[in-house]
Amino acid sequence: MITDRRTFLGSLGASATLACLPRQATARTRATASPPRLVVVLLRGAADGLNIVVPHTQASYYRLRPRIAIARPGSPGGALELDGRFGLHPALAPLLPYWQQGRLAFVHAAGSPDPSRSHFDAQDNMATGTPGVHRTASGWLNRLGGALPDRSDGQYPTVRLISIGPTLPRIAFGPHPVTTIPHGQAAARPGALDRARLGRLFDSIYASDPKLGPILESYTRERGAVRASIAAADEHARAASAGMPRNATFAGDAVRLAALMRRDPRVLMGFIPVSGWDTHAAQAGQLATALSRLGHGLDAMARELGPVFDDTIVVVMSEFGRSVAENGSLGTDHGHGNVMWLLGGRVAGGRVHADWPGLDEEQLFERRDLAVTTDFRAVLAQVCQRHMGVSDSGLADVFPGLAHEADSFRLTRV
Repeated sequence: MITDRRTFLGSLGASATLACLPRQATARTRATASPPRLVVVLLRGAADGLNIVVPHTQASYYRLRPRIAIARPGSPGGALELDGRFGLHPALAPLLPYWQQGRLAFVHAAGSPDPSRSHFDAQDNMATGTPGVHRTASGWLNRLGGALPDRSDGQYPTVRLISIGPTLPRIAFGPHPVTTIPHGQAAARPGALDRARLGRLFDSIYASDPKLGPILESYTRERGAVRASIAAADEHARAASAGMPRNATFAGDAVRLAALMRRDPRVLMGFIPVSGWDTHAAQAGQLATALSRLGHGLDAMARELGPVFDDTIVVVMSEFGRSVAENGSLGTDHGHGNVMWLLGGRVAGGRVHADWPGLDEEQLFERRDLAVTTDFRAVLAQVCQRHMGVSDSGLADVFPGLAHEADSFRLTRV
């Protein structure tokens, strides 16, 4: 059966089955010399937004975190002042120039309307864009690929979305083109279908199949082009990530993705997951190390994008925040509201956008967590429409069920 053979082909690598699937939706075209780009960075494990963008004027923040709070700006090891209300974790100092240039913004008290504190369920909400509805088959980033104009050159399909990681993530799953690239140096290594003998074997099996034959042929052609681009881009990646801490995989992945985007205008979107944010114990050192690597990696990505950075928005998000009060292990537990980051040339930056609920007990969600006052989908919807050029009907496909309301703050320059 075709279904069984497709499953077998998929077991050799997600990109083999999905990189070259035909585009099945017609999207509104957008004429632009340099196409808009989007990169999504997902911090898996629930990053502590309150210690990333610090509400340093809130007495309750310091009362509930007497040992792990980030000190006020001007104090030793204190937060970097942003706007008189919020400060930035000092480990993110490499990103402060982007704030000062108006190319970095934050949306605080953002998150999912679904109250789950389960990593699995909350990450599923972020991936599908349908909070609380776990039967959704595709990811919102893949659906966005179907709402964008076709930039195919007539010979090769538009790459559209590159996902970094060993398997195809939920956010990228769906009918529209995706290319998966492994983390780190494994990205340029030959995969199973890159081996000549196995490639010939698959060709002999599937060449006459009216459905899988064209997919395999298109994949083989596109994979070769991508591997060639990776090899060239890695020269830039090694130079740009020089001096990074050891094991800083994110920096290498970020620079490699940026180099591919800079070299190939068909690559419109990228996705990078970053683990290590579940800080139940000894949070201070773990978070500082993780943020330092993330900040340096984002800075390296922006530099590698070069002029393309002016047409790019990088969204950083996590499945939920963490409890306002510290626990007995000098960490924090699973929470609710969090902070989203937006970095790029088209960001209305230099601002912390927030319908700030406060941190006093009666203002907290279930009297323990930062409340969610901005649906994460509303942030992404602005990026999809104002930056990526998605129409109202296209947005309804990307985020089904999202109520259309007037934006309470503007996040992009266009």
